[in-house]
Amino acid sequence: MERIPEDLIEKVRSSSDIVDVISDYVPLKKQGRNYFGLCPFHGEKSPSFSVSPEKQIYHCFGCGAGGNVFSFLMNIEGYSFIEAVTQLGKKSDIELPQIHQQNFSEKSSDEKKAMTEIHELLAKLYHHCLLHTKQGRPALEYLEKRGFTRESIERYQIGYAPDSWETASQFLQKRGMDLHIAEKVGLIGKRQSDGKPYDRFRNRVMFPIWDRTGAVVAFGGRVLDGKDEPKYLNSPESKIFQKGRTLYGLNLARAEMRQKQHAVIFEGYVDTIAAFRAGVTNGVASLGTSLTEDHAAILKRNVQSVTICYDSDRAGVEAAFRASEILTKQGCTVKISQMPDGMDPDDYISKFGNDSFLKDIIGASLTVMAFKIQYYRRGKNLRDEGERMIYIEEIIQEIARLPKAVERDHYLRQIASEFNLSLDALKQQQTQTTKQLQRSKDNAPKKRDNNFRIQTLLQKSLLPRNLNAERIVLAHMLKSEEAAFLIQEKLDSGFNVEEHNAIAAYLYAFYEEGNKPNVGLFMQRIDDDKLRKLASELAMLTISEELNEIELADYIRIITSYPLLREIQEKEKQQEDAIRRNEIKLAAQIAQEIMRMKRSLK
Repeated sequence: MERIPEDLIEKVRSSSDIVDVISDYVPLKKQGRNYFGLCPFHGEKSPSFSVSPEKQIYHCFGCGAGGNVFSFLMNIEGYSFIEAVTQLGKKSDIELPQIHQQNFSEKSSDEKKAMTEIHELLAKLYHHCLLHTKQGRPALEYLEKRGFTRESIERYQIGYAPDSWETASQFLQKRGMDLHIAEKVGLIGKRQSDGKPYDRFRNRVMFPIWDRTGAVVAFGGRVLDGKDEPKYLNSPESKIFQKGRTLYGLNLARAEMRQKQHAVIFEGYVDTIAAFRAGVTNGVASLGTSLTEDHAAILKRNVQSVTICYDSDRAGVEAAFRASEILTKQGCTVKISQMPDGMDPDDYISKFGNDSFLKDIIGASLTVMAFKIQYYRRGKNLRDEGERMIYIEEIIQEIARLPKAVERDHYLRQIASEFNLSLDALKQQQTQTTKQLQRSKDNAPKKRDNNFRIQTLLQKSLLPRNLNAERIVLAHMLKSEEAAFLIQEKLDSGFNVEEHNAIAAYLYAFYEEGNKPNVGLFMQRIDDDKLRKLASELAMLTISEELNEIELADYIRIITSYPLLREIQEKEKQQEDAIRRNEIKLAAQIAQEIMRMKRSLK
């Protein structure tokens, strides 16, 4: 298999700032020399994910994930190494040889690339048809009548699929595209009568759907007329498009989202575009599907808070309730906008205007608790004593889950005032409910991540002297070529931990090739993921600027004496066993051996 030249790989790596790349996925804050954030590879509430701009590496002190900019993209996006290099090369405007760009090697990767290319071509075709053809004029007039501006049409690359059975299929054939692949992604169908291809999207306003990188991976189409047609026709899921992992408009809104640390999420693309026209530049949509945990994880990687702005019908309210639960569990601060009955954001903006939408809908969003107070009222007759008591119990259950005492007190007083109840009685019931919830939580199966970070850090702070010495020595070796070869000379028998020996072997070879200390580049030479994580952890250790002779001699003594110390410990166990068996002579012989071994340590 052809390979990208090493010097070109290093050019891409050195041109890609790891802090900028990771910041697209994880909100980072600078602390000292490094940046810290919540690890995207395991659930945590306290930041243990560290990024070093100086060393161009990352490491999580909770789960152990670590590496350079390439390994980060490989782990978070599922890229192959070549795909990671190619993506970063595009961002840095570094042109890779064509032979290598085509060599994503596996058939599935080639097919994904062809699928994306077909979507990109059709997006350009549909956009051209809308703006520059006679066929597209009715569709453009329809959009303008609905309030779509030229700016929003251009930003979201809105297009028009002509009222024809073969425009797209002929267009793709002329450009040498495989119609079988176009059929796989739902763009082309085949007639049962003669097997000839036909366009699935016809006479529709077309909305391209992008992945995180900005590549078109699907379409949504709204019909202009036709009684028997579905109003909206969307691309099916494929190798390049999964609704549950795609947020519409994320590639366009991410910069604003990250700057504001806030996102507004809608149900579909039309609402997102209408909201953009009203001034909501940080809006995305969950494409009609319920918000998933994957959606929530993507949002949490980019923002701290989310406003949910769904339709006002029953399905929309239920979806907003579920979404608020998922986002809160993910650690987001959540608010919920409330639309008037029978309206969606697009309808509201068309009727009441941009300012009213920003002020009276987005600006007047409810906290999750305030939303739930209204949610649990639905369908209940609060004049009926039984239904009123059910409602109050439901609200107390929710209040008991609130983390802050001030919030709990606020909502308990609100309930007490509304229903003329004793505040003390409500507080007593809330306390009982809190204890019940805590007991249920304590009895639930323990998750691996519950105290994972604390346990891991505690274990690392209590490392045996010999292991700690090996780690510090290796950290100095990563930092200094001179220190590495000096330590190689003094440690004839090598390290006692096999993983440390493996990293040292990689490092000696790295320096012998003429490379200077460069942890980010060194990471690329390590094939084993476990070793790569360990190397990133060692590189993040806080060590002295230089390793002086006294320190080095002490560390070498600790490392080289460890096998003998282990042997002494084994002998001491043998001596204890001999004493228990009343074999006094054997115990005395073993004691003399122990003394000789201890003298040799000095």
